[in-house]
Amino acid sequence: MIRLSAFGFRLSQLREAGVLGVNARNRLISRWNQRKFYPRVDDKLLTKELARAAGVAVPELLGVVDAYGDLRRLDGRLRGLGEFAVKPVKGSKGNGVLIVAGREGDAFVCSDGRRVSARDLGYHVAGILAGLYSLGGQVDRAMIEERLRCDPAFERVATGGVPDVRVVVFRGVPVMAMARLPTRASRGRANLHQGAMAAGLDLATGRVVHAILHGKPADSHPDTGARVAGLAVPRWDELLEISARCADAAGLGYVGVDLVLDARHGPVLLELNARPGLGIQLANRRGLVGPLRAVEAANPTGMTPAQRARMGIELAATAVGRAA
Repeated sequence: MIRLSAFGFRLSQLREAGVLGVNARNRLISRWNQRKFYPRVDDKLLTKELARAAGVAVPELLGVVDAYGDLRRLDGRLRGLGEFAVKPVKGSKGNGVLIVAGREGDAFVCSDGRRVSARDLGYHVAGILAGLYSLGGQVDRAMIEERLRCDPAFERVATGGVPDVRVVVFRGVPVMAMARLPTRASRGRANLHQGAMAAGLDLATGRVVHAILHGKPADSHPDTGARVAGLAVPRWDELLEISARCADAAGLGYVGVDLVLDARHGPVLLELNARPGLGIQLANRRGLVGPLRAVEAANPTGMTPAQRARMGIELAATAVGRAA
């Protein structure tokens, strides 16, 4: 758990700082996210379809394992693949994701250096089908995707995996963002629960303003020693516009959009989250209440995704100016 006290916050100061708490976040979700649309984000295969229809790039789908009977053919389906990712269709918090970076004889070499046999991989997929990693433990499917590649801009601040950018979008307007940077501790996964680094991003510029690791402030990447503060995310305006388009495709008023800058494809949608976590506020040293209220006051109804992305940038720049 991330402790607010690590950042000098006392409980009495949280309201003044504009920090959005769990109960307020849940009320926000209840108001703006209709439950009938949850499958659009909880089922990653459906998310892919919606993203493609909206003109948003997604990782190439190489195969789907629907049932235990498919496991007999799994080795044959993977035989021609040198690298790939195995994911639960209804997984959460990065659990159950296995990234294969290469092969050594009959063994698969994972992105964190581990070697697994074909039988081990089959057991892992069987666990996915059983619901071991899914929301609520429900029966699941496994999907096999292309392995994404780290954009050169992130090479010094990521270990064994690909960073992603989480953008929180409210009423179609980006309101806060962070980059999640893989570490050895997270086994190359861009997931804070597993030890990845969270770097808060200035929404107006796409530059890192503050970072945390294991719930505490950090200036540099724990594995490479590279300084994180000041790092600029390429194609920032484009990423924000894509996040606005993805929110429209999901039909949700409050959503977390997870994007990857792939070295070959550019911006790619990884997944959507109807219940985005609150740690993004600590990564930015800033609460969500102010940006949410600013969007309400601006009333973005009827605007295009590009216009709403621009609104998010302008509101962020105005807030920075007032703070200065």
